[in-house]
Amino acid sequence: MQARRSNQQGRALAEESLALILAGGHGTRLKNLTRWHAKPAVPFGGQFRTIDFALSNCLHSGLKRIGILTQYKSYSLNCHIQRGWNFLNNGMGDFVDLLPAQQRMGDGWYQGTADAVYQNLDIIEQYAPTYVVILAGDHVYKMDYGDLLLHHQSSGAPMTVACIEVDVQAAQGFGVMAIDWNNRVFAFDEKPRDPRTLPGKPERALASMGIYVFNTAFLIEQLRQDANDRVSSHDFGKDIIPSLIDQWPVNAYPFVSKKGEPAYWRDVGTLDQFWQANMELLGDCPAMDLFDRHWPIWTAQEQLPPSRFVFNSERGSHGQATNSVVGNGCLIDGATVENSIIFNDVTINAGARVSDSLILPGAYIGSDCHLSRVIVDQRCVIPRGTVIGEDAVKDALQYTLSPGGIVLVSSSDCGLPVVENRYRVPAVV
Repeated sequence: MQARRSNQQGRALAEESLALILAGGHGTRLKNLTRWHAKPAVPFGGQFRTIDFALSNCLHSGLKRIGILTQYKSYSLNCHIQRGWNFLNNGMGDFVDLLPAQQRMGDGWYQGTADAVYQNLDIIEQYAPTYVVILAGDHVYKMDYGDLLLHHQSSGAPMTVACIEVDVQAAQGFGVMAIDWNNRVFAFDEKPRDPRTLPGKPERALASMGIYVFNTAFLIEQLRQDANDRVSSHDFGKDIIPSLIDQWPVNAYPFVSKKGEPAYWRDVGTLDQFWQANMELLGDCPAMDLFDRHWPIWTAQEQLPPSRFVFNSERGSHGQATNSVVGNGCLIDGATVENSIIFNDVTINAGARVSDSLILPGAYIGSDCHLSRVIVDQRCVIPRGTVIGEDAVKDALQYTLSPGGIVLVSSSDCGLPVVENRYRVPAVV
């Protein structure tokens, strides 16, 4: 009964709130995966886009007034949102709106995360929410933002930062916090070289998740002050939060599971992180359960046929996949797939062997290819007999090799052809 009442209270707070999803970063650490796509539009998990997780969390939480702040290379992201997320009832005041950089409050592009929100202050004031929830569009996790809002309201603080325990080495890429017994933030360092560790846990640090809740009036006041600060980089992690913690109570919301352990949350900002997070979808008990009927992840669904696993009579080989996820519209023609994510509309031909790899939408794998620990970019064609993932030195000369040994293969890396039309396969293969 108490849990139900808490859930109802959280949803009531969500209905009073406005969500702003930051989706305008370059995403340069993903190399050619973001050459033509914003990072939140990068495919994930066989048929999703990364931004689908934040958007699905919003809807499950009852937060249905959503603005997506876009900037760089946003065409595919815009198409995805327009085609897959236009089902909310505008007549009831629900919406998912795209908010590109429009020089609404200045004459430039978004200069930082805080500036991106500042340039949309007129929209915030128009809807007059009680709270503003600021989210990143490039993280993979499931969170009830109603619980976050309840925690924020009960703290009495004007700002809340969601946080999670991470390995101390990984913490170098995040904002690192220190909190007291009452969950008040008293120190915050953005991407420190020597991260502050948790008491009694020298290998762990407390990282900001890039999720913030503000009382609306307080947010507007702080953003206006920051906009007039000529030395500020206009970023929440670098400027806003460090300037607040000595003047105002800033609340921390530790993101934990029902068992009190750090909940599942992944940043997919590098090739190694992207590959690992996808691999965690596999196995008997995946860390991220995409088959959870109580918290499904919504996305734009292409009209594709079911996937086919074909016996190739010329080779006498069966198309098969073990411990893998295979999207819609795929053809596994006498090929073997192991421990891999095969995204929508992929063709893998006879004699090919794909293991521990991510094959992104529309890719074409020629016959007798051997791919191991490889990410094949969208619509990329891998010619017959290509071997990748067995000789790191050779791979690094032709493709992009990550620090963790993952090979990214894209048409722009090495002049490979792309599939121009899913119904017509290039003769080169």
